[in-house]
Amino acid sequence: MRISLLQPVIDRPGPWASVYADISHSTEDAEKQQELTASATTAQLFALGADEATCGAVHEALLTRHAGESGEHSGRVLFAAHGEIVLDTPLPGPPATPFAAWGPVPRVTPFLAAVGDDPVCLVVRLDRAGADFAVLGERGTEDAGQVSGADWPLHRTASGDWSEGHFRAKVENTWEHNAGEIADAVRKAFEECGAEAIVLIGDARERHLVHDRLPEPLRALTYESEHGGRAPGAESTLVDRDIAQVRAVQEREHIAQVADRFRTGAGPGGKSAPHAAAGIPALIEAAREHRIDTLLVSPHGSDTARQVWVGSEADQLGVRGTELPYLGETRPAAARADDALVRSAVASGADIVVVRDPERAPSGGLGAILRWTDDTTPG
Repeated sequence: MRISLLQPVIDRPGPWASVYADISHSTEDAEKQQELTASATTAQLFALGADEATCGAVHEALLTRHAGESGEHSGRVLFAAHGEIVLDTPLPGPPATPFAAWGPVPRVTPFLAAVGDDPVCLVVRLDRAGADFAVLGERGTEDAGQVSGADWPLHRTASGDWSEGHFRAKVENTWEHNAGEIADAVRKAFEECGAEAIVLIGDARERHLVHDRLPEPLRALTYESEHGGRAPGAESTLVDRDIAQVRAVQEREHIAQVADRFRTGAGPGGKSAPHAAAGIPALIEAAREHRIDTLLVSPHGSDTARQVWVGSEADQLGVRGTELPYLGETRPAAARADDALVRSAVASGADIVVVRDPERAPSGGLGAILRWTDDTTPG
Protein backbone atom coordinates (compact mmCIF):
# COMPACT_ATOMS: atom_id res chain seq x y z
CA MET A 1 0.00 0.00 0.00
CA ARG A 2 1.28 3.46 -0.92
CA ILE A 3 1.45 4.78 2.60
CA SER A 4 4.70 6.71 2.18
CA LEU A 5 3.23 8.59 -0.79
CA LEU A 6 0.37 9.80 1.41
CA GLN A 7 2.55 10.87 4.34
CA PRO A 8 2.80 14.56 3.31
CA VAL A 9 -0.99 14.68 3.12
CA ILE A 10 -1.46 12.97 6.46
CA ASP A 11 1.07 15.14 8.30
CA ARG A 12 -0.43 18.51 7.35
CA PRO A 13 -3.52 20.16 8.85
CA GLY A 14 -6.53 20.92 6.65
CA PRO A 15 -9.01 21.80 5.44
CA TRP A 16 -8.33 19.80 2.30
CA ALA A 17 -9.39 19.88 -1.31
CA SER A 18 -9.47 16.34 -2.73
CA VAL A 19 -9.94 16.00 -6.48
CA TYR A 20 -10.37 12.80 -8.48
CA ALA A 21 -10.27 13.81 -12.13
CA ASP A 22 -10.76 11.98 -15.41
CA ILE A 23 -8.04 13.42 -17.64
CA SER A 24 -8.51 11.16 -20.65
CA HIS A 25 -7.59 13.10 -23.80
CA SER A 26 -8.85 11.01 -26.69
CA THR A 27 -10.88 13.62 -28.58
CA GLU A 28 -9.87 16.39 -30.93
CA ASP A 29 -11.04 19.02 -28.45
CA ALA A 30 -9.03 17.52 -25.58
CA GLU A 31 -7.53 20.87 -24.59
CA LYS A 32 -10.96 22.46 -24.40
CA GLN A 33 -12.26 19.56 -22.32
CA GLN A 34 -9.30 19.95 -19.98
CA GLU A 35 -10.16 23.61 -19.47
CA LEU A 36 -13.81 22.77 -18.80
CA THR A 37 -12.83 20.11 -16.26
CA ALA A 38 -10.52 22.54 -14.46
CA SER A 39 -13.16 25.27 -14.35
CA ALA A 40 -15.98 22.98 -13.23
CA THR A 41 -13.84 21.44 -10.49
CA THR A 42 -12.72 24.82 -9.22
CA ALA A 43 -16.30 26.09 -9.16
CA GLN A 44 -17.42 23.01 -7.23
CA LEU A 45 -14.69 23.44 -4.64
CA PHE A 46 -15.48 27.14 -4.23
CA ALA A 47 -19.16 26.29 -3.69
CA LEU A 48 -18.14 23.79 -1.00
CA GLY A 49 -16.28 26.52 0.87
CA ALA A 50 -12.71 26.17 -0.37
CA ASP A 51 -10.56 29.28 -0.18
CA GLU A 52 -9.62 31.16 -3.32
CA ALA A 53 -5.91 30.33 -3.14
CA THR A 54 -6.54 26.59 -2.95
CA CYS A 55 -9.08 26.76 -5.78
CA GLY A 56 -6.54 28.61 -7.90
CA ALA A 57 -3.83 26.04 -7.22
CA VAL A 58 -6.16 23.20 -8.21
CA HIS A 59 -7.26 25.02 -11.36
CA GLU A 60 -3.68 25.60 -12.48
CA ALA A 61 -2.69 21.99 -11.74
CA LEU A 62 -5.57 20.58 -13.76
CA LEU A 63 -4.57 22.72 -16.73
CA THR A 64 -1.07 21.23 -16.65
CA ARG A 65 -0.61 17.94 -18.42
CA HIS A 66 2.03 15.75 -16.82
CA ALA A 67 4.92 14.37 -18.85
CA GLY A 68 4.28 10.75 -19.72
CA GLU A 69 0.49 10.92 -19.62
CA SER A 70 -0.87 8.44 -22.10
CA GLY A 71 -3.82 10.59 -23.07
CA GLU A 72 -6.42 7.82 -23.00
CA HIS A 73 -8.00 6.20 -19.96
CA SER A 74 -6.11 8.41 -17.51
CA GLY A 75 -6.93 9.67 -14.06
CA ARG A 76 -5.34 11.93 -11.48
CA VAL A 77 -5.84 12.65 -7.83
CA LEU A 78 -4.87 15.95 -6.26
CA PHE A 79 -4.76 16.96 -2.62
CA ALA A 80 -4.42 20.66 -1.86
CA ALA A 81 -4.48 22.78 1.28
CA HIS A 82 -3.82 26.43 2.11
CA GLY A 83 -3.21 27.38 -1.51
CA GLU A 84 -0.72 24.60 -2.25
CA ILE A 85 -0.86 21.31 -4.15
CA VAL A 86 0.57 18.84 -1.65
CA LEU A 87 0.16 15.69 -3.77
CA ASP A 88 -0.64 15.28 -7.47
CA THR A 89 -0.30 11.72 -8.68
CA PRO A 90 -1.71 9.55 -11.48
CA LEU A 91 -4.33 6.87 -10.97
CA PRO A 92 -4.22 3.46 -12.69
CA GLY A 93 -7.16 4.65 -14.80
CA PRO A 94 -9.93 7.23 -14.76
CA PRO A 95 -11.90 7.30 -11.49
CA ALA A 96 -15.23 5.47 -11.60
CA THR A 97 -16.89 8.67 -10.41
CA PRO A 98 -14.86 11.87 -10.78
CA PHE A 99 -15.49 14.25 -7.89
CA ALA A 100 -14.12 17.08 -5.79
CA ALA A 101 -14.44 17.30 -2.01
CA TRP A 102 -13.61 19.88 0.63
CA GLY A 103 -13.28 18.90 4.26
CA PRO A 104 -11.19 18.68 7.41
CA VAL A 105 -9.41 15.49 6.31
CA PRO A 106 -8.36 14.42 2.82
CA ARG A 107 -10.50 11.90 0.90
CA VAL A 108 -7.73 9.32 0.60
CA THR A 109 -9.81 6.13 0.69
CA PRO A 110 -10.75 6.19 -3.02
CA PHE A 111 -7.06 6.55 -3.88
CA LEU A 112 -6.13 3.51 -1.78
CA ALA A 113 -8.97 1.53 -3.37
CA ALA A 114 -7.76 2.50 -6.85
CA VAL A 115 -4.11 1.57 -6.39
CA GLY A 116 -4.71 -1.60 -4.38
CA ASP A 117 -2.23 -3.30 -2.09
CA ASP A 118 0.67 -2.59 -4.49
CA PRO A 119 3.09 -5.27 -3.22
CA VAL A 120 6.82 -4.65 -3.59
CA CYS A 121 8.52 -6.94 -6.10
CA LEU A 122 12.25 -7.54 -6.61
CA VAL A 123 12.94 -8.00 -10.34
CA VAL A 124 16.19 -9.82 -11.18
CA ARG A 125 17.44 -9.74 -14.78
CA LEU A 126 20.27 -12.22 -14.98
CA ASP A 127 22.68 -14.01 -17.27
CA ARG A 128 25.75 -16.20 -16.76
CA ALA A 129 27.94 -13.28 -15.70
CA GLY A 130 25.72 -11.50 -13.17
CA ALA A 131 22.40 -9.77 -12.57
CA ASP A 132 20.73 -6.38 -12.45
CA PHE A 133 18.21 -5.66 -9.69
CA ALA A 134 15.16 -3.40 -9.73
CA VAL A 135 12.49 -2.83 -7.11
CA LEU A 136 8.94 -2.32 -8.32
CA GLY A 137 6.59 -0.90 -5.71
CA GLU A 138 4.91 2.15 -4.30
CA ARG A 139 7.54 4.56 -5.65
CA GLY A 140 7.45 3.04 -9.14
CA THR A 141 10.53 1.25 -10.48
CA GLU A 142 13.85 1.91 -8.76
CA ASP A 143 17.31 0.62 -9.56
CA ALA A 144 18.56 -1.69 -6.80
CA GLY A 145 22.13 -2.35 -7.96
CA GLN A 146 23.79 -5.29 -9.63
CA VAL A 147 26.14 -8.18 -9.00
CA SER A 148 28.93 -9.48 -11.19
CA GLY A 149 30.45 -12.94 -10.98
CA ALA A 150 33.55 -14.41 -12.57
CA ASP A 151 33.89 -13.37 -16.20
CA TRP A 152 36.09 -16.23 -17.43
CA PRO A 153 35.56 -18.80 -18.66
CA LEU A 154 31.90 -18.28 -19.59
CA HIS A 155 31.54 -19.93 -23.01
CA ARG A 156 32.01 -23.54 -24.01
CA THR A 157 33.64 -24.64 -27.27
CA ALA A 158 32.35 -27.16 -29.77
CA SER A 159 35.46 -29.36 -29.82
CA GLY A 160 35.30 -32.85 -28.36
CA ASP A 161 38.90 -33.61 -27.38
CA TRP A 162 40.00 -34.05 -23.76
CA SER A 163 41.39 -30.54 -23.28
CA GLU A 164 38.26 -28.93 -24.61
CA GLY A 165 36.15 -31.18 -22.41
CA HIS A 166 38.20 -30.04 -19.43
CA PHE A 167 37.67 -26.42 -20.49
CA ARG A 168 33.90 -26.98 -20.73
CA ALA A 169 33.94 -28.35 -17.18
CA LYS A 170 35.63 -25.16 -16.02
CA VAL A 171 32.93 -23.16 -17.81
CA GLU A 172 30.26 -25.17 -16.00
CA ASN A 173 32.01 -24.45 -12.71
CA THR A 174 32.01 -20.73 -13.50
CA TRP A 175 28.26 -20.81 -14.16
CA GLU A 176 27.66 -22.66 -10.90
CA HIS A 177 29.86 -20.19 -8.99
CA ASN A 178 28.14 -17.16 -10.50
CA ALA A 179 24.70 -18.59 -9.79
CA GLY A 180 25.67 -18.86 -6.14
CA GLU A 181 26.94 -15.27 -6.11
CA ILE A 182 23.73 -14.04 -7.70
CA ALA A 183 21.53 -16.02 -5.30
CA ASP A 184 23.34 -14.54 -2.31
CA ALA A 185 22.96 -11.03 -3.73
CA VAL A 186 19.25 -11.69 -4.34
CA ARG A 187 18.82 -12.67 -0.71
CA LYS A 188 20.52 -9.48 0.50
CA ALA A 189 18.56 -7.25 -1.89
CA PHE A 190 15.29 -8.91 -0.87
CA GLU A 191 15.96 -8.24 2.80
CA GLU A 192 17.02 -4.63 2.20
CA CYS A 193 14.10 -3.55 0.00
CA GLY A 194 11.30 -5.28 1.92
CA ALA A 195 10.03 -7.09 -1.15
CA GLU A 196 7.18 -9.59 -1.00
CA ALA A 197 8.06 -11.48 -4.19
CA ILE A 198 10.97 -12.10 -6.55
CA VAL A 199 10.83 -12.43 -10.34
CA LEU A 200 13.78 -14.01 -12.17
CA ILE A 201 14.21 -12.99 -15.81
CA GLY A 202 16.76 -14.63 -18.11
CA ASP A 203 17.57 -17.90 -19.86
CA ALA A 204 16.01 -20.98 -18.34
CA ARG A 205 19.29 -22.56 -17.24
CA GLU A 206 20.47 -19.47 -15.39
CA ARG A 207 17.06 -18.94 -13.81
CA HIS A 208 16.95 -22.49 -12.50
CA LEU A 209 20.53 -22.40 -11.20
CA VAL A 210 19.84 -19.25 -9.20
CA HIS A 211 16.42 -20.42 -8.01
CA ASP A 212 17.88 -23.67 -6.65
CA ARG A 213 20.50 -21.77 -4.63
CA LEU A 214 18.10 -19.43 -2.88
CA PRO A 215 17.25 -20.08 0.78
CA GLU A 216 14.17 -22.26 1.12
CA PRO A 217 11.87 -19.48 2.45
CA LEU A 218 12.66 -17.33 -0.62
CA ARG A 219 11.99 -20.10 -3.13
CA ALA A 220 8.30 -20.06 -2.24
CA LEU A 221 8.21 -16.33 -3.06
CA THR A 222 10.23 -16.59 -6.29
CA TYR A 223 8.71 -16.74 -9.76
CA GLU A 224 10.36 -17.12 -13.16
CA SER A 225 9.50 -15.30 -16.38
CA GLU A 226 10.14 -17.08 -19.66
CA HIS A 227 10.33 -13.78 -21.48
CA GLY A 228 13.00 -11.09 -21.69
CA GLY A 229 16.53 -11.11 -20.41
CA ARG A 230 19.40 -9.01 -19.13
CA ALA A 231 20.66 -7.76 -22.49
CA PRO A 232 19.58 -4.29 -23.67
CA GLY A 233 16.42 -4.48 -25.77
CA ALA A 234 15.37 -7.82 -24.30
CA GLU A 235 12.34 -6.38 -22.48
CA SER A 236 8.83 -6.98 -23.77
CA THR A 237 5.21 -6.45 -22.83
CA LEU A 238 5.15 -10.13 -21.87
CA VAL A 239 7.67 -9.43 -19.10
CA ASP A 240 5.44 -6.63 -17.79
CA ARG A 241 2.49 -9.01 -17.89
CA ASP A 242 4.37 -11.68 -15.95
CA ILE A 243 5.42 -9.19 -13.26
CA ALA A 244 1.87 -7.84 -12.99
CA GLN A 245 0.53 -11.36 -12.54
CA VAL A 246 3.04 -12.08 -9.77
CA ARG A 247 2.10 -8.89 -7.94
CA ALA A 248 -1.60 -9.69 -8.31
CA VAL A 249 -1.06 -13.11 -6.74
CA GLN A 250 0.85 -11.56 -3.84
CA GLU A 251 -1.87 -8.98 -3.32
CA ARG A 252 -4.62 -11.60 -3.16
CA GLU A 253 -2.66 -13.78 -0.75
CA HIS A 254 -1.77 -10.85 1.51
CA ILE A 255 -5.37 -9.65 1.70
CA ALA A 256 -6.58 -13.18 2.43
CA GLN A 257 -4.05 -13.56 5.25
CA VAL A 258 -4.98 -10.21 6.80
CA ALA A 259 -8.70 -10.95 6.53
CA ASP A 260 -8.19 -14.32 8.21
CA ARG A 261 -6.19 -12.72 11.04
CA PHE A 262 -8.94 -10.18 11.56
CA ARG A 263 -11.67 -12.80 11.57
CA THR A 264 -9.92 -15.03 14.11
CA GLY A 265 -8.35 -12.27 16.18
CA ALA A 266 -5.11 -14.21 16.11
CA GLY A 267 -1.98 -12.61 17.49
CA PRO A 268 1.72 -13.52 17.33
CA GLY A 269 2.35 -17.26 17.08
CA GLY A 270 -1.28 -17.87 16.16
CA LYS A 271 -2.46 -17.23 19.73
CA SER A 272 -5.96 -15.87 19.96
CA ALA A 273 -6.99 -12.84 21.98
CA PRO A 274 -9.41 -9.92 21.59
CA HIS A 275 -7.10 -8.14 19.19
CA ALA A 276 -9.50 -7.30 16.42
CA ALA A 277 -11.87 -4.35 16.54
CA ALA A 278 -15.03 -3.68 14.54
CA GLY A 279 -17.73 -1.05 14.77
CA ILE A 280 -17.17 2.69 14.79
CA PRO A 281 -16.97 3.20 18.60
CA ALA A 282 -14.35 0.46 19.05
CA LEU A 283 -12.32 1.65 16.08
CA ILE A 284 -12.40 5.26 17.26
CA GLU A 285 -11.16 4.21 20.68
CA ALA A 286 -8.35 2.12 19.18
CA ALA A 287 -7.31 4.97 16.88
CA ARG A 288 -7.17 7.46 19.74
CA GLU A 289 -4.95 5.08 21.69
CA HIS A 290 -2.67 4.35 18.69
CA ARG A 291 -3.49 0.64 18.91
CA ILE A 292 -4.34 -0.02 15.26
CA ASP A 293 -1.77 -2.24 13.60
CA THR A 294 -3.68 -2.89 10.36
CA LEU A 295 -6.83 -1.10 9.24
CA LEU A 296 -9.13 -3.03 6.91
CA VAL A 297 -11.31 -0.95 4.59
CA SER A 298 -14.02 -2.15 2.24
CA PRO A 299 -14.83 0.73 -0.15
CA HIS A 300 -18.60 0.14 -0.15
CA GLY A 301 -19.19 -0.84 3.47
CA SER A 302 -22.10 0.72 5.32
CA ASP A 303 -19.89 2.34 7.98
CA THR A 304 -17.36 3.95 5.65
CA ALA A 305 -19.44 7.07 5.01
CA ARG A 306 -20.74 7.32 8.56
CA GLN A 307 -20.14 10.71 10.16
CA VAL A 308 -17.57 11.01 12.93
CA TRP A 309 -15.89 14.03 14.46
CA VAL A 310 -12.27 15.02 14.13
CA GLY A 311 -9.81 17.62 15.29
CA SER A 312 -6.64 19.03 13.78
CA GLU A 313 -4.55 16.13 15.14
CA ALA A 314 -4.87 12.65 13.67
CA ASP A 315 -5.70 11.02 17.02
CA GLN A 316 -8.45 13.51 17.83
CA LEU A 317 -11.51 11.48 16.86
CA GLY A 318 -14.92 11.00 18.41
CA VAL A 319 -18.26 9.41 17.71
CA ARG A 320 -19.82 12.67 18.91
CA GLY A 321 -18.55 16.21 18.64
CA THR A 322 -18.86 16.68 22.39
CA GLU A 323 -15.97 14.23 22.91
CA LEU A 324 -13.41 16.41 21.14
CA PRO A 325 -12.98 19.17 23.79
CA TYR A 326 -11.75 16.48 26.19
CA LEU A 327 -9.09 15.65 23.58
CA GLY A 328 -7.94 19.26 23.30
CA GLU A 329 -9.95 20.25 20.20
CA THR A 330 -12.34 23.16 20.68
CA ARG A 331 -13.54 23.30 17.06
CA PRO A 332 -14.44 19.74 16.00
CA ALA A 333 -15.49 19.09 12.41
CA ALA A 334 -17.52 16.32 10.82
CA ALA A 335 -15.76 13.83 8.53
CA ARG A 336 -16.29 10.44 6.95
CA ALA A 337 -15.34 7.53 9.18
CA ASP A 338 -13.15 5.81 6.60
CA ASP A 339 -11.02 8.87 5.87
CA ALA A 340 -10.73 9.86 9.53
CA LEU A 341 -9.61 6.36 10.50
CA VAL A 342 -7.18 6.08 7.58
CA ARG A 343 -5.59 9.41 8.53
CA SER A 344 -5.21 8.31 12.13
CA ALA A 345 -3.91 4.85 11.23
CA VAL A 346 -1.31 6.13 8.78
CA ALA A 347 -0.14 8.80 11.23
CA SER A 348 0.50 6.10 13.85
CA GLY A 349 2.43 3.88 11.44
CA ALA A 350 -0.31 1.33 10.79
CA ASP A 351 -0.82 -0.56 7.56
CA ILE A 352 -3.92 -0.15 5.40
CA VAL A 353 -5.49 -3.04 3.51
CA VAL A 354 -8.36 -2.55 1.07
CA VAL A 355 -10.63 -5.60 1.02
CA ARG A 356 -12.80 -5.70 -2.09
CA ASP A 357 -14.25 -9.19 -1.59
CA PRO A 358 -17.51 -8.73 0.39
CA GLU A 359 -17.12 -12.20 1.89
CA ARG A 360 -13.77 -11.27 3.45
CA ALA A 361 -14.63 -7.68 4.34
CA PRO A 362 -15.37 -6.64 7.94
CA SER A 363 -18.98 -6.02 8.85
CA GLY A 364 -19.78 -2.44 7.95
CA GLY A 365 -16.65 -2.22 5.81
CA LEU A 366 -14.22 -1.16 8.55
CA GLY A 367 -12.17 -3.26 10.95
CA ALA A 368 -8.76 -3.34 12.57
CA ILE A 369 -6.15 -5.75 13.79
CA LEU A 370 -4.82 -4.24 17.00
CA ARG A 371 -1.31 -3.94 18.29
CA TRP A 372 -0.12 -6.08 21.15
CA THR A 373 0.64 -4.24 24.35
CA ASP A 374 2.47 -5.18 27.53
CA ASP A 375 -0.88 -5.83 29.24
CA THR A 376 -2.16 -8.21 26.59
CA THR A 377 0.82 -9.89 25.00
CA PRO A 378 0.60 -13.59 25.79
CA GLY A 379 3.55 -14.94 27.67
